[in-house]
Amino acid sequence: SGVVSLLRPLLLDVVPTVQQSAALALGRLADCNNDLAEAVVKGDILPQLLCSLSEQNRFYKKAAAFVLRAVGKHSPQLAQAIVQCGALEMLVICLEDFDPGVKEAASWALMYIARHNSELSQAVVDAGAVPLLVLCIQEPEIALKRIAASTLSDISKHSPELAQTVVDAGAIAHLAQMILNPDAKLKRQVLSALSQIAKHSVDLAELVVEAEIFPVVLTCLKDSDEYVKKNGATLIREIAKHTPELSQLIVNAGGVAAVIDCIGSCRGTVRLPGIMTLGYVAAHSENLSMAVIVSKGIPPLCVCLIEEHEDHIKAAAAWALGLIGRHTPEHAHAVAAANVLPTLLAMYLNTNSSEDLQMKATLKNILQKCTHLPALESLLHDAPLNIMKYIVGQFSKVLPHDSKARRLFVTTGGLKKIQEIKAEPGSLLQEYINTINSCYPEEVVR
Repeated sequence: SGVVSLLRPLLLDVVPTVQQSAALALGRLADCNNDLAEAVVKGDILPQLLCSLSEQNRFYKKAAAFVLRAVGKHSPQLAQAIVQCGALEMLVICLEDFDPGVKEAASWALMYIARHNSELSQAVVDAGAVPLLVLCIQEPEIALKRIAASTLSDISKHSPELAQTVVDAGAIAHLAQMILNPDAKLKRQVLSALSQIAKHSVDLAELVVEAEIFPVVLTCLKDSDEYVKKNGATLIREIAKHTPELSQLIVNAGGVAAVIDCIGSCRGTVRLPGIMTLGYVAAHSENLSMAVIVSKGIPPLCVCLIEEHEDHIKAAAAWALGLIGRHTPEHAHAVAAANVLPTLLAMYLNTNSSEDLQMKATLKNILQKCTHLPALESLLHDAPLNIMKYIVGQFSKVLPHDSKARRLFVTTGGLKKIQEIKAEPGSLLQEYINTINSCYPEEVVR
């Protein structure tokens, strides 16, 4: 009906309330979908909107920032159109406004521009927004704190350089102080921002740790808000992944036990960062993997394999178990004793499992070290030939030195099963079978 072109001149009306209402109407139109946002850009609204913005009252500034936010959220192209018309400078001026509502509206608009990609984020940084956003998180208004923290998170996520800009503006110390804030939505954003900074490099993760977030951040894993739990676990994960030293620091602070409790107390994707944290910690060294075992980390991972419906969560649990069990026979024994190998094998063989979940490598990691005979025997009747090689290989290592195991192997039908395996003559699998057979008198083998 040509509404956009009718609203455009009203942005310059002599009556302030008409201007504000026109801006609000355009913002609500643009907010609906991409096509309407494009119509606002093509209708040459943005230059009109920004004309003399700095001289306008707080109601108009809020409405204008709302239009920019509504346009910029849909796509990088629309956000780029906002940048090209010089809106960033105006939004940064709004961040310095006396009115907290104007600052909040400007932060929203900047967040929706920065979140798309690193180029747009860099444009926000170049406009001088970061130091002002750090000032905003120190303001008393909770809503302003939330959105400023969220904007810093979206700027930090794209690259180490952008995260460093946020760090250089002194954001970490102020964010770390707010981890204990009673407002759940603010805690979500604060934890997210610290995660996005810590994820990029060892140096950045160390700077986050130096802000004394431990053991304070562990309280977030017991929070009643699921997103606070998830973001808290994500922050710990992003620190744990970098080095054995950072993982050891988490273990020393009681972080592994807290993460295990968190996995046990929630369901679905909230579990995912906690599961991955255990995997990263265990991957670094034998001692750190043993710390996960001693803290009883294996049972909740096994529960995730059975309880969860999403393949990617099951795959993460399987991956973590593989990293725990891969170090020594003792580690593999701890995983196998939890009776998880048949579950892993069933998922590996299930044609409905995603490629990610058909975790051959996970079974391989554990089987190459596993000396837990009952667990190995439980796989003998179902494992395909490629997995069988690892199982039989482990029997060939254990049986020659253990008379009790040799007896059990016969009485449980293991030796009989070995004779049924069709191995290529001269193959490694055939060698393993010959080694096992040589442990017994010929008539027993027959």
